[in-house]
Amino acid sequence: MATAKTPDFSKYMTEMMASFPMDMSAMNDAFKSQATMAEKMSKVALDAAEKSTEISSKWTKDTIAKMGDVASVKPEPADYTKSVTDFASAQAEMAAESMAAFAEVAKKVQMETVELMMAAGKEATEEATAAVKKATSEVTTAAKKATAK
Repeated sequence: MATAKTPDFSKYMTEMMASFPMDMSAMNDAFKSQATMAEKMSKVALDAAEKSTEISSKWTKDTIAKMGDVASVKPEPADYTKSVTDFASAQAEMAAESMAAFAEVAKKVQMETVELMMAAGKEATEEATAAVKKATSEVTTAAKKATAK
């Protein structure tokens, strides 16, 4: 029985890939840029999480401290009403302060994110311009060589 010889496609693929050389430095640069951007964005997010946790913790501690007065025994029944009213008033004030603090954190995150995005856009534009200039130069050189022959 005759066996058909199977062509070695790995040889053809190797030759084909060799005829299309790639500049991997662009891929490395893109990876490094992306990793740097991710690091900066992570720092912004982690800072915001830390500040938000501090605000929540302070709010909780203050609430627990104010609850001590509400939970204590009062000599007169009217004192209970006053105690709860004072607690509710203090809670409203603490809520307003905490919400304002959370809003400041969110505002800071928004500003830092916009700054990072604008810087990344500027950097990407500069890199693209440099790549186009390099490609144009290479194509011009190749065209001159081709027409000189």
